[in-house]
Amino acid sequence: MTHYIPEGLPDRIRHFIDGEFVDSVGGETFDVLDPVSNETYVQAAAGQRADIDLAVAAAKRAFDEGPWPRMLPRQRSRVLHRIADLVEARDARLAELETFDTGLPITQALGQAQRAAENFRFFADLIVAQRDDTYKVPGRQVNYVNRKPIGVAGLITPWNTPFMLESWKLAPALATGNTVVLKPAEFTPLSASLWAEIFREAGVPDGVFNLVNGLGEEAGDALVKHPDVPLISFTGESRTGQIIFGNAAPFLKGLSMELGGKSPAVVFADADLDSALDATVFGVFSLNGERCTAGSRVLVERSIYDDFVARYAERAKNIVVGDPHDPKTEVGALVHPEHYDKVMSYVEIGKTEGRLVAGGGRPDGLETGNYVAPTVFADVSPDARIFQEEIFGPVVAITPFDTDEEALELANNTRYGLAAYIWTNNLKRAHNFAQSVEAGMVWLNSNNVRDLRTPFGGVKASGLGHEGGYRSIDFYTDQQAVHITLNEAHSPRFGAK
Repeated sequence: MTHYIPEGLPDRIRHFIDGEFVDSVGGETFDVLDPVSNETYVQAAAGQRADIDLAVAAAKRAFDEGPWPRMLPRQRSRVLHRIADLVEARDARLAELETFDTGLPITQALGQAQRAAENFRFFADLIVAQRDDTYKVPGRQVNYVNRKPIGVAGLITPWNTPFMLESWKLAPALATGNTVVLKPAEFTPLSASLWAEIFREAGVPDGVFNLVNGLGEEAGDALVKHPDVPLISFTGESRTGQIIFGNAAPFLKGLSMELGGKSPAVVFADADLDSALDATVFGVFSLNGERCTAGSRVLVERSIYDDFVARYAERAKNIVVGDPHDPKTEVGALVHPEHYDKVMSYVEIGKTEGRLVAGGGRPDGLETGNYVAPTVFADVSPDARIFQEEIFGPVVAITPFDTDEEALELANNTRYGLAAYIWTNNLKRAHNFAQSVEAGMVWLNSNNVRDLRTPFGGVKASGLGHEGGYRSIDFYTDQQAVHITLNEAHSPRFGAK
């Protein structure tokens, strides 16, 4: 297979602090690998506490003294729309670099770039249309809510769809007048480095956006523990979220954490099976299976189970695995050899826990790179590790059920609670099941289609808090209640004679 390398790759990836590209204060770097060859293609600056200190100081200065928090919402909205325009104009280049850096199929990376533009456009519109509560007691009192940006927001993002997920946090944080320090995932720093030029060209003032690359235990840890960063928004695995929760606690920081998932897709016998098959195959194998909302546990009613498993396995075997830059590719290369080893270890575990009906190893003809054949295990017990633990790769567990009650018990039988997908044409069952399933988001007879106005987040080990729509505005602003008396203030006259 010919290995595609984009033209114009940087000779090194640097931090962006106070409007300037800079190296780490101490000169530290780390290797960035291309997931198709697993060879180092660039060195990136490895941020340490000194670099985070500089970035936070710049962001705090821009917040305390600069124009950004003081602009009218319409002024900030215009800048965000320019950012969206620039992202849309560069979507092909963004997708090309994202695919090279992550191993995501090019068609899916292009969709993520376009989603990033839409995130900025959405919040650009929302802050102009935003209204706040006012409460009147006629003739006596008026009370209203005044929203204020909080300060420096620390944004820590994952490697699975990095550019889009960075936009998901950057757009509302900036729209509401905060300044930011972004710490992107160390596996995938390439597309994050493009934000600096986009923001500069759009007219974002220096110091409002700062970027520090590096490892989570170094740069990320310093950002979480910095006393001048009152907000942390994190997307990543649940164990890391627990560490961040503990480290942020002494500072009483605002936290928004979207963590891991092991989401069920429940298929009842009365469902539209062709649609359910399309959605459940796409739901776990798109984005290389590296998605937090993947429906990686498919629960199927027993009367249709054997037929469904056979059809599912056949579809999985026919998925096109290959060069991420080929438009025909449906599953590309996993992001990093470290993650590839983790996913392959779960494939081996699965061979002792379920009946392997598709995949189970490296695809034929792809001897190098982080390629995993779409893998399907049937007859998986609910106490199996591949049923309980997040794999974050193209691996699915299928389990039968007999009754609605058993389906609900199986769906809720994990520590996670991010998403759930329910396939049935029984309206009463669909709504009752949706309200009983332990998940922050539920899709009925639908694939994972996001409405940006709705809350995004999970329950149990899948997260803390919600973002999306007004929930993002809530997180990135302080809500100050202002009370005005319209007539004489009647107070008890303590101490009066």
